[in-house]
Amino acid sequence: MTRLEKLYKDKVAPALQKEFGYKSPMQLPTLKSVSLNIGLGAASQNNKLIEGAVDELTRIAGQRAVATRAKKSIAAFKLREGMPIGVRVTLRGDRMWDFLDKLVNVALPRVRDFRGIPDRGFDGRGNFTLGVKEHTIFPEIEIDQVELVKGMNVTVVTSAGTDKEGKALLQMLGMPFKK
Repeated sequence: MTRLEKLYKDKVAPALQKEFGYKSPMQLPTLKSVSLNIGLGAASQNNKLIEGAVDELTRIAGQRAVATRAKKSIAAFKLREGMPIGVRVTLRGDRMWDFLDKLVNVALPRVRDFRGIPDRGFDGRGNFTLGVKEHTIFPEIEIDQVELVKGMNVTVVTSAGTDKEGKALLQMLGMPFKK
């Protein structure tokens, strides 16, 4: 059991049950998965960028990342169907808890002039998406080896029914939202 998962079971779950008045522990919102995604439009001309992004995202996530491919051709972007245009990975279980712990306690504090995450990334069903401008904030990435600084999306999928429940869950797990 990871450190963050233990925090959830010991402190967060009872606090959520008290705050929202859940009758059954099965009603408690929990984390389902965390998805990481890097979009690389420039990679349609340079295949080496995709290989580098797969390697870097694999190191960040601790799980093999896969390249995403274009679903249809778009002539204006010099894009053909099947060309690699991004990299993604979905984490569940212990890897998910470990990644979220690392994101909240190591990576986000390394962002320059960090004042918290805006809470406008919720989708209406308790899931939260966060944009990271530089993937170099993660300790696994050595800045001198990086060919191109990439942005990435981190989507936290919860079992919460509303944004209020999802935000309460993430806040109690340590996600630093702006006041």
